[in-house]
Amino acid sequence: MLRLNKQRNTLEPEEHHFELKDSEEPNLFRDIFPYDKVPKIPFNYRLNPMNMPEEIWITDTTFRDGQQSMPPYTVKQIVDLFDMIHKLGGKRGLIRQCEFFLYNEKDKEAVRKCMERGYKYPEITGWIRAVKSDFKLAKEMGLKETGILCSSSDYHIYLKLKKTRKQALEMYLDIVRAALEEGMIPRCHFEDITRADLYGFVIPFAKELMKLSRESGIPIKIRACDTMGVGVSYPGAAPPRSVPGIIYGLTHFADVPSECLEWHGHNDLYLAMSNATAAWLYGCSVINGALLGLGERTGNTPIEALVIEYLALRGNDDEIDTTVITDIADYYRNEIGYQIPPNQPLVGSGFNVTRAGIHSDGLLKNEEIYNIFDTTKLLKRPVGVSITDKSGIAGIVQWIDIYYKLQGDERISKDHPGVVKIREWIDEQYAMGRITSVSEKEMVELVNIHLKDVFAGR
Repeated sequence: MLRLNKQRNTLEPEEHHFELKDSEEPNLFRDIFPYDKVPKIPFNYRLNPMNMPEEIWITDTTFRDGQQSMPPYTVKQIVDLFDMIHKLGGKRGLIRQCEFFLYNEKDKEAVRKCMERGYKYPEITGWIRAVKSDFKLAKEMGLKETGILCSSSDYHIYLKLKKTRKQALEMYLDIVRAALEEGMIPRCHFEDITRADLYGFVIPFAKELMKLSRESGIPIKIRACDTMGVGVSYPGAAPPRSVPGIIYGLTHFADVPSECLEWHGHNDLYLAMSNATAAWLYGCSVINGALLGLGERTGNTPIEALVIEYLALRGNDDEIDTTVITDIADYYRNEIGYQIPPNQPLVGSGFNVTRAGIHSDGLLKNEEIYNIFDTTKLLKRPVGVSITDKSGIAGIVQWIDIYYKLQGDERISKDHPGVVKIREWIDEQYAMGRITSVSEKEMVELVNIHLKDVFAGR
């Protein structure tokens, strides 16, 4: 049988029938995941077509997965961050949903307070285990959608749940039916999908969900969870680790609409962002992440990075206020007390700070040489310079220009005798064994001593 692919307007064979492959023993893909060695990346050289959806967006798990990596937020902190997520996502809702735990009174109070804000975006959703008693929590809170944990790898089905694939499938479908009966949108979290049998469990399960969706007239969403962060985006990589392969399998073979498909990645192998972008490119409309990339173990895909990636892919720069990213980072530092790694992209204190003298020399000539974009405009983060033994004369001059906001002819010359004196003092410090950078206070004192004629009255 042939069918017309309406997206590509071509005829394709309708001959792929994937059925549940149940067994008494789990398939742990030991050739790929030997456990006592680094996981392997197999290739089958099948190239999946890029098929980026017309509309793509972001969802947030800061108050669910993100909370699992740090002390719990207070209700006030959750509401404050929720306000900033709303502002960062813009009027059209680039950040479309936030998911919450529902298990204790503080969680419920936070949900109620955020609901009182009355925002269209982000919509508040829940997360529950695949048991009916948990489903009551989402129903009682008046949510329209809830995530349901549907572990998909044999690691979880056999070793954690102590079930067979068939038993797990029936349990998941039972709770999904309960959600549908209440008119609630179920979002099925295919946990550990990058270690799951794509053709023997994932696609057959997804096909059953799509059948229920058609029968009920209610959309059923699937969140593909790279729980261990082992997904890869490389062309020709084979399942279960292939992100393009997973997305293609779900959209093409299981007929999951792109708008009902969501990617949730972890950063265990530094691949969270590249995998998220691949999911978008190959047909997934939704990427799930958390503020600052916080989350279980090495964390989730960072929301702030997804916003920048969205703008790079779509170019809708005028609709998003990226300066909110810096407001969020400052809130974590000053209100929550979280220490952001200085070298963390976009939000770390040293993100756009140069230490090398040759880089400072380039910045003096033209900021664009060593800055990724206008960080002052887009992030309220002027280029910075940290003074060390590597900074040289150029670094010193750059620091002075930035700190004192000097422009044009006001800028200090590298030949100024006072700058040379400051350089000599710094060289002497490090020659005596200093290992820390020169502080702002020290630099101001040096400028007041050696450049007092220039900055008199400042």
